[in-house]
Amino acid sequence: MKKLKNKKNIIFDLDGVLIDSIANMRLSWSSANIKFNLNIPFNKYQRHIGKPFEDILKSLGVDKKKFNLVKREFRSKSNKNLKKIKFYPNVKKILLYLKKKKYFIGILTSKDRLRTKLIINKLKIKFDIIQCPEKPYKGKPSPDLLKKIIKSKKLRRKDCIYIGDTAYDFKMCKQGKIDFIFAKYGYKIGIKDYKNKINKFSDIKKIF
Repeated sequence: MKKLKNKKNIIFDLDGVLIDSIANMRLSWSSANIKFNLNIPFNKYQRHIGKPFEDILKSLGVDKKKFNLVKREFRSKSNKNLKKIKFYPNVKKILLYLKKKKYFIGILTSKDRLRTKLIINKLKIKFDIIQCPEKPYKGKPSPDLLKKIIKSKKLRRKDCIYIGDTAYDFKMCKQGKIDFIFAKYGYKIGIKDYKNKINKFSDIKKIF
């Protein structure tokens, strides 16, 4: 992939881009699945990773009356097993490199704010923005939150790029009219390849 000289604002997905959280999600979903007799295996849940949690539950046909209970159980187990979440190799090193080069760096994730902060705080890096699901904005693949970042930080679309690993990320960028880089080392939910891609996180240094 060629160098991107005109992109000054880099927005990252979290799961599957900065962190590998599959083991954490599997444990959390298994606990909720058993406790509430959902009978939905993790491989079905996994197909929807990238969307806000409640949207995943809707897609899986979970009874709406159970939403809050399932969400509470999932997040509780996720918090207890945060050690299962690992940053991909060289994440901190590359982010510090981008900060030194004066790039705007942000995160747009479907993960809730509490867990996002608990994870990101381990890096001890100041992001220019951390955007989590927020009412009344729609989550991925809607571009609502992407537009919110652009408007609140007074960014130009043509200067922005989003790095994600799912079809929901790609669709968000397409609707939001900003460029997309596919993190091929990530979860690859609904997408297997794309013209603009990185095979490992450290490839970012070759682009910016």
